[in-house]
Amino acid sequence: MTIISALGSRRAIRDYRDQEVEEEKIKRLLEVATWAPNDRMREPWSFYVIKGEAKKRYEALAMEFLEERFPTKPHLVNSSIKVLTNTPVHIVVTSDVVPGDEDATKDNEYAVCCAIHSMWLAAKELELGFVWRTRGVGLVHDERLHQFIGAPENKKVIGNIFVGYPDEESIQKMKPSKRTSFEEKTTWL
Repeated sequence: MTIISALGSRRAIRDYRDQEVEEEKIKRLLEVATWAPNDRMREPWSFYVIKGEAKKRYEALAMEFLEERFPTKPHLVNSSIKVLTNTPVHIVVTSDVVPGDEDATKDNEYAVCCAIHSMWLAAKELELGFVWRTRGVGLVHDERLHQFIGAPENKKVIGNIFVGYPDEESIQKMKPSKRTSFEEKTTWL
């Protein structure tokens, strides 16, 4: 598979088989992330792998969050929790905040986004499903997630990555991704 074909076939996978992800594959994803371009080689990323007992605590935290957010929608809460319980591995990814330097902080966030995308492409090669959650059940903007990972100073949560072996039946049901042509989004100067 070429890089271009991998980019074109990349999908957000939200349904996983009941199968643990080998530690070597998780480590490979993390290694690939560190190859991402980053300004002044600051390497601004940190990774918090959630599985096993920590995953159970995270699920309880997410349940609390969802019940507060959607008190009148138990079906939504239950379907969201099912996504968490069916995902073997979560990886919270943070970016370094540079106190007093907003531009460097933004550059760091961009680098971490590149790192996450690199992981996404590598996941495909490793036959893993992958989705990058930036809201909702990922708890990215909730202070409780920051506390859960140890409240590191000068870190901003950029995303919660869900990783597992894709459920083949769900993949078969996926529709091709539609994108607006670059021609409609490009101005040649």
